Amino acid sequence: MHKFIHITDIHLVEQGRALYGHDPGKRFERCIDSVIAEHADAAFCVITGDLAHVGHPDAYRQLSEQCARLPMPVHLILGNHDSRTNFRERFPQVPVDSNGFVQYEQAIGRFRGLFLDTNEPGTHCGVFCEQRANWLSQRLAEDDSPVLLFMHHPAFHLGIPVADRIGLVDNEWLLTALKGHEHRVKHLFFGHIHRPISGTWRGIPFSTLRGTNHQVALHLRESEDIPGSFEPPQYAVVLLDDDSVIVHLHDFLDRSERFWLGA
Repeated sequence: MHKFIHITDIHLVEQGRALYGHDPGKRFERCIDSVIAEHADAAFCVITGDLAHVGHPDAYRQLSEQCARLPMPVHLILGNHDSRTNFRERFPQVPVDSNGFVQYEQAIGRFRGLFLDTNEPGTHCGVFCEQRANWLSQRLAEDDSPVLLFMHHPAFHLGIPVADRIGLVDNEWLLTALKGHEHRVKHLFFGHIHRPISGTWRGIPFSTLRGTNHQVALHLRESEDIPGSFEPPQYAVVLLDDDSVIVHLHDFLDRSERFWLGA
């Protein structure tokens, strides 16, 4: 099987500063420690946005240093908390499309991995405009290979009203780009929600997971503010073969007792 690691919403701040009472840099460092110790054989790692909490240059410096520890390539995309300018200054090697959006393609075994940019300065909502959608349409038109999609914002409502209000503002351009290709998208990976959620959307399987510093509490009623929590941080271990996409969620700081179960 082809293995890769999915991490999201690390929210790095200036080194030594706390965010909601935790040090996101230390949390992310422990996440990387776990990947190295337990899954160093993974083909790559992807981090689906909110790399920084306020887009501070020092956050991207820390990100670069931690990613350099991994024995595998790391693919990065932007979230609503990120600064495209500061990110590009630290990571000029990450591809962009002809309009400067952080969108690119990466082969993943027999799959085409397509990494999308939903960052829009000045808002926490996601945007996938005509220009970004044209790039996706062109990639999908190139052949009939199966596709894995990666983006920060969910493209649809998830039943958490306060989070749904800061999802993708309008998914019409995304739907236009995907039209006729939905059956080829074997999985959609995203972040933003800080919760483990899976399901299908327009026949496309999807999954997301908790962040590495803080979470969004499960609250399915209307509320003015986003309810936070300190549920255990996660990363996902994804296994691919010709017939399946399997997503395992790993609470990497969990220290509950482990033992062998009898037959």
